[in-house]
Amino acid sequence: MTAAPHPLGTAAPLPLGTAAVIGLGTVGSALARALARAGAAVIAVEPTAQLLTEARARTLEGLDDPSAQIRISFSTHLDAIAGADFVLEAVPERFELKTELLRRADQLCGPDTVFATTTARSVTQVAAAGGRLPRTVGLHPVGHAPAGGAIEVVTTPVTEPAVRAFAEQLVTALGRTPIVGCDRPGFIGLGLLMTYLNGAIGLYERRYASREDIDAAMTLGCGLPLGPLAQLDLIGLDTVLDTLTGLHELTGEARFLPPPLLEHMVTAGLLGVKSGRGFHHYPAATATGSTAPGTAPGGTAVVPRPVRRVGIIGSGTMATGIAEVFARSGFDTVLVARTEVRAKTALDRVAASLERGTKRGKITAEAARDALERLTGAEDFAAVADCDLVVEAVAEELPVKREVFRRLDQVCRPGALLSTTTSSLPVVECAAVTSRPESVLGLHFFNPAPVMRLVEVVGTVLTADDALATAHQLCARLGKHPVTISDRAGFIVNTLLFPYLNAAVRLLEEHRATPEQIDTLITAGCGYPMGPLTLLDAIGLDVSLQIQHSLHTAFRDPALAPARPLEQLVGVGHLGRKTGRGFHSY
Repeated sequence: MTAAPHPLGTAAPLPLGTAAVIGLGTVGSALARALARAGAAVIAVEPTAQLLTEARARTLEGLDDPSAQIRISFSTHLDAIAGADFVLEAVPERFELKTELLRRADQLCGPDTVFATTTARSVTQVAAAGGRLPRTVGLHPVGHAPAGGAIEVVTTPVTEPAVRAFAEQLVTALGRTPIVGCDRPGFIGLGLLMTYLNGAIGLYERRYASREDIDAAMTLGCGLPLGPLAQLDLIGLDTVLDTLTGLHELTGEARFLPPPLLEHMVTAGLLGVKSGRGFHHYPAATATGSTAPGTAPGGTAVVPRPVRRVGIIGSGTMATGIAEVFARSGFDTVLVARTEVRAKTALDRVAASLERGTKRGKITAEAARDALERLTGAEDFAAVADCDLVVEAVAEELPVKREVFRRLDQVCRPGALLSTTTSSLPVVECAAVTSRPESVLGLHFFNPAPVMRLVEVVGTVLTADDALATAHQLCARLGKHPVTISDRAGFIVNTLLFPYLNAAVRLLEEHRATPEQIDTLITAGCGYPMGPLTLLDAIGLDVSLQIQHSLHTAFRDPALAPARPLEQLVGVGHLGRKTGRGFHSY
């Protein structure tokens, strides 16, 4: 192949003359396709004929452009890369293997060739051992698949400015968003993503929730395109194990320690999508692992309790949202606030929400009127005396919630279910102050309650089976998706979400990236609806700090201590979107 003029030092974008890709796993094959689409002549290299056959199918899959297919040639000989303008190393995460291949490539290629490594460890160490430190960069795709929209460009302390510029230009030409990161363990997006995904493996390993419930919690509760276990399967469990092992060796941080379950699955060849089985089976659909509504964990049929009238305690956003959900679903609903004025304001807020729903075609005018007729307000706890279910939705402070449950226990009829919407406090703490702990459970709705489908159903060690069955039946009547979990701080969503959010704030504390870079890596790379810092602003930094403190208190993990910038912003009153300023300005 005849090489085109080299792009370094010129304004000319791709196509390159020749781009070599060494290693055609999930990452290498995706980047080889992208290079071919961008106009490069690609030499794709695997060490054996068998691996090359598998890699050829993987690389050409989804590459519908015949001209792009023609531009990719395959070889088992590293000598084939001689004369390439650009060499990308994408072999498994083993330092000796990567550096040996880069040294051999350095001998085969001319002095102007640019090298790139996909290492998740130190780009500087790999580049130095490879022999071409000034002209080597790290290119690390971020996301649920290597074809995601963001790639971290990681430079060494002596990377030539023209090489960095070329790498950014190359990523843009591949249709990705380049984010320049510093060469520190985990870079920017990788450490965040692995913190979140590793936490999900730990939850599943401890049998805290089923794989289906863990994935449903994050897709329905946070709007993510994939649940964490499905995302791990897509990345490849062997790739994840190599990455976590490397990050743990470099940092010593517990959040990167691979759980034994992950090691066992990789040893057994359960690698995810590429092997047909990982946490889930592919392509066959899996049956749900949740306990079915109306059955006890042992499979014994139980009879749910009848629920016709519902009480809501509170007047804030969650309380009014939950009240709207029940009233729209046909339940007579009473909302109890601290004062008559607060109760009226809460009902007005529900009316305004229903009016918006009718204008958007989400609900008919008649259905909205019926819902309002079923909803009443009160300022006295006695108003819930005849309710079959009472939902507490007051401030996320344990003393306040416990006092609410003491009063409810005094006024509610025998057999009535008492529930809390806490997102971070142990439900058993509320049950313990009542004379009916078997009738107390958690119903954690997500904001906005009329829109979000997920409800975390939390049973304590004392919650009766018929109480849980009633909660599941209620969720079905409300059009919600329940996930059943045991009582522990954070449940599923916050247990996985807040260590990841806190790690993002620590990146700011360490001056490793800007808020815009952090959020862009996650939204463009993973397809998440919000970056972590934007999400914190949306939740409210005061609420987030409170949850982070609760998790730290419960688990005593130093990594869960709130990052300093979060505490500082709350201290000066910058609480996020609701005050106009947080990590971003609004």
